[in-house]
Amino acid sequence: MTDPAPKEVDPDRVIRAAGDCALLVLPARHDEVAKLVAALRVRMPEGVADILPAAETVLVTLLSPEHADSVRQALTTLLRELRTPAAVQGSGDVSRGTLSGNDSRDDPLEIPVRYDGADLAEVARLLGLTEAEVIAEHTGTVWHCAFVGFAPGFGYLESPDARLTVPRRPEARTSIPAGAVALAGGYTAVYPRSTPGGWHLIGTTDLRMWDVHRDPPSLIRAGRYVRFVEADRLSSPNPAGRA
Repeated sequence: MTDPAPKEVDPDRVIRAAGDCALLVLPARHDEVAKLVAALRVRMPEGVADILPAAETVLVTLLSPEHADSVRQALTTLLRELRTPAAVQGSGDVSRGTLSGNDSRDDPLEIPVRYDGADLAEVARLLGLTEAEVIAEHTGTVWHCAFVGFAPGFGYLESPDARLTVPRRPEARTSIPAGAVALAGGYTAVYPRSTPGGWHLIGTTDLRMWDVHRDPPSLIRAGRYVRFVEADRLSSPNPAGRA
């Protein structure tokens, strides 16, 4: 039995112009965003200057307006390929992508955390778990940075099964300290600086997420894999990121 033909991609609906030097891709499903970004890192079309993923879109910046048509066609082809049964079956490899340096899933960035957050008990209640089980789930997951936003160095980390999904707090705090580890909407993140915020706080870390004197300044970037470790169990230091 042969595999069914790939589902058609309507480029006029899925790929839209964003000025004359960028294209905005709106995949039909949330999981297609990560797969598209990973695939683009492996097979970057000629004429692409940069890619910027968000929660539901991917902004593709062009080297010049002359590349718009060829890049649009390449994106259409890539999206069609990602919808084939073969791509779905191999989605673990596609979503992992080919990353450089320490960006592999097998060698994630380790972030030491003291699980002393003010909302840890509330998160446990919302999930129907004990506080120890929440910590075990948080540290037992290899998180993937889907995109960076809100503040410089604020990486939205997602898990494969979204098992620690809790809503935002009913009321945002006026000030959350730098290094706070939080959960909301299926993501976890580390606040890179003191800022207002509505996420549930479960712990703190001494690592600096953003440092203008470091190259690159952001410790976490889109595509990065991260593992949280209880501070007293950290197996290997990350001196480049320490405060």
